[in-house]
Amino acid sequence: MRNYDPADPEVHMHSLLNAVVLPRPIAWVGSRTVDGVDNVAPHSYFTISSLNPPIVQFTSIGTKDTLRNVRQTREFTVSLANRELMAQINISSAPVPPQVSEFDITGLTRRSSVKVDAPSVAESPVSIECQLFDTMEFAGGDVVVFGEVVWVRVDEDCLIDGYPDVELLAPLSRLGGPFWGDVGTISTMTRPTAEEAMHTGGT
Repeated sequence: MRNYDPADPEVHMHSLLNAVVLPRPIAWVGSRTVDGVDNVAPHSYFTISSLNPPIVQFTSIGTKDTLRNVRQTREFTVSLANRELMAQINISSAPVPPQVSEFDITGLTRRSSVKVDAPSVAESPVSIECQLFDTMEFAGGDVVVFGEVVWVRVDEDCLIDGYPDVELLAPLSRLGGPFWGDVGTISTMTRPTAEEAMHTGGT
């Protein structure tokens, strides 16, 4: 085993953690400036924080346009990043000036939200509307943004028996370096009861 010490200046922890913590779902975050400029940008440090209340979180690596907008307006959306929109997702990651809308440079369509003013991506099969719940800033300047989910929309074409189907959603993930992933092989396994687990004998 090769060992890596975060205190070693020769170790690039950003690249290392990105290469081993994977796959990472992508929050394609929509926000709006106080002047009305619409922003959409991908953030690959993204997960569910809580179910009651429903909270999702993403991390801003440093202070970027999305973080500034969310702090000022206290709301945002998350659109599902899927295989069909991979090129636009990548383009929307470019560090363009805040007065430039990624919707315009990607050709994406703005979708008005139900509960918040921030737009989502109309071409995406899922949109999650959030109001800012809290933020946590670390010493290095990275900020975790927690959003309370106030509305969710899912494309009817991606539902089977009223439930979102992962193959129809075709979500993307980020891997290390320039690599991206999709759902790949899907396996089915049910969670065992405590009794079943204790009688498996480790097999």
